[in-house]
Amino acid sequence: MKKISLIVVMVALVALTSCTTHSVKFGKRCTTVAQDNTYEKSFVWVVKKETEQAFDKKINKENCSKIEGNI
Repeated sequence: MKKISLIVVMVALVALTSCTTHSVKFGKRCTTVAQDNTYEKSFVWVVKKETEQAFDKKINKENCSKIEGNI
């Protein structure tokens, strides 16, 4: 069962990385804390290539360290 899951994940990653209009970013990244004290954290992000620079400014590793330091 583990092998089947691994194969499915690998196929999904290959499909996502071969997309021409989006890129896949790996690594822990967080958004800033919203007014209602919520935020998003993930290790896999799918980003449009046109908005990649803006994404890096808004969703990054520094936000995670700020949030986790305050919790």
